[in-house]
Amino acid sequence: MLRVGVLVSGGGTNLQAILDAVDDGTITNARVELVVSNNANAYALERAKKHGIEALCISPKDYESREEFNQDLLAKIDAYHLDLLVLAGYLVKVPECMIAAYRGRIINIHPSLIPSFCGVGYYGLKVHEAALARGVKITGATVHIVDEGMDSGPILLQKAVEVLEGDTPEILQRRVMEQAEWKILPQAIDRIANKKA
Repeated sequence: MLRVGVLVSGGGTNLQAILDAVDDGTITNARVELVVSNNANAYALERAKKHGIEALCISPKDYESREEFNQDLLAKIDAYHLDLLVLAGYLVKVPECMIAAYRGRIINIHPSLIPSFCGVGYYGLKVHEAALARGVKITGATVHIVDEGMDSGPILLQKAVEVLEGDTPEILQRRVMEQAEWKILPQAIDRIANKKA
């Protein structure tokens, strides 16, 4: 059984997609053991608690230095003996000590077709604003392995989503979540859990 930890900063819609996929059997051989947020008010923490999953807030704001935060984050996550870490809208740069400790076992969902609209500064609505400003006809989402760069690790899955006339960043964000993110993130976890990735 793959022991999964999910790191999230906001509402946790991708987390909900994972939990639903475990519940309905889309994801097999995996269990979410821990949800971590840097934001005490993140609704993702409530989603975890409602599902009987341990939920922790570990915020850089609560530490004297970033190094202290990095070490404590790693120590707290290590205590759960997790096999896979999933970044599902986690807006904190993952410390290099964690990448080293979990090499090849951290995945991220990004709301574009990497290498487009990714890297430093591209997160949340900013990705969709940039896609619309550029006038692309196709966008989508990417699941990739996390390395020391920003959105630079090996790609596991991608799914394209059409950009439609009259799209706003918010409308496009919702369509990318519904048609791509909520599909390929559970699919990637299932593949890893069943040694198909």
